[in-house]
Amino acid sequence: MNIHIRTAVKEDCPRLLELINELAVYEKAPEEVTVTLDEFVDAGFGQKPVWKAFVAEEHGTIIGFALFYTRYSTWKGCRLYLEDFIVTEAYRGKGVGKILFEKVIEEAKTNNYNGMTWQVLDWNEPAINFYNKYEARLEDEWLNASFSKEQLHHFN
Repeated sequence: MNIHIRTAVKEDCPRLLELINELAVYEKAPEEVTVTLDEFVDAGFGQKPVWKAFVAEEHGTIIGFALFYTRYSTWKGCRLYLEDFIVTEAYRGKGVGKILFEKVIEEAKTNNYNGMTWQVLDWNEPAINFYNKYEARLEDEWLNASFSKEQLHHFN
């Protein structure tokens, strides 16, 4: 394999959204992806970009990516938050994820973040095993909470 890692550009967004949908299917929640391509592009490359990503390519085809942004913790300060990390199914187990993940770690170190955080589903054993190789601390006491856009509009 000849894997090339680079920073994502605006033109990558349609492929990244395809991979996001692939991840959602894998995570058994395909209906949860509601972002439009225009919203996704604007959030990464518009007037106020909020995310950055690295892509893994082979022969010019994006086969994986890691999307991240700065998260501020009142306890820890600025931390890199890894939002999505996926390698397309045909390339899993071939070292592509390792290359991408270590690129994100390098980004966190280069920018002097006070750490790096992400989520993993408790049933996703391949991912858990991957993170355990890095001796990541996996927490089980925190529950995720969220509001949808529709729920937000119910409050005055």
